Amino acid sequence: MKVILLGELRGKGGEGDVVDVAQGYAENFLFPNRMALAATPGNIKQLEERRHNIAKREEKRVADAQATKAALEGKTVNIDVKVGEEGQLFGSVTNTMIADAVKAQLGVEIDRKRIEHTSIKVAGAHVVTVNLYREINAQVQLLVGDPSLVVEEAPVQEAAETTEEAVEEVAVEATEESAE
Repeated sequence: MKVILLGELRGKGGEGDVVDVAQGYAENFLFPNRMALAATPGNIKQLEERRHNIAKREEKRVADAQATKAALEGKTVNIDVKVGEEGQLFGSVTNTMIADAVKAQLGVEIDRKRIEHTSIKVAGAHVVTVNLYREINAQVQLLVGDPSLVVEEAPVQEAAETTEEAVEEVAVEATEESAE
């Protein structure tokens, strides 16, 4: 069944596109949610008259997406979460948490549904892709974990390694002395 899309439909097309979809999908989802119209000759004629307005809106959306991409691309966002032993998180980092952190730290509001990532369950640096509009994507680096603990853990680990080395040296010296 041919329909005229009234807005962007991920994977199908954008506003004003005439696409072919299953009849059940159109009648049970697209039409009730006012996402599409049937591609009748009268509706297609109205679409032709509105093409100029649709093109203007499309240009604005692309420009907004490019501006948002420039604001996000290459930026780093810190997400403060509880981290257990061996860097495992208590829970995981969700899209909502990422969207809230981006808004708070970078001042850019993004829709959580446009964030593409798998579940983040380990502390450290992660790269997340944000689908801004159709083919326009931005990549944001996330630093997951409590930043104060990351800074404090490094010297503690070095001290622990130094202590282990000292214990080994003492054990070697004790072995040498008992051998004499």
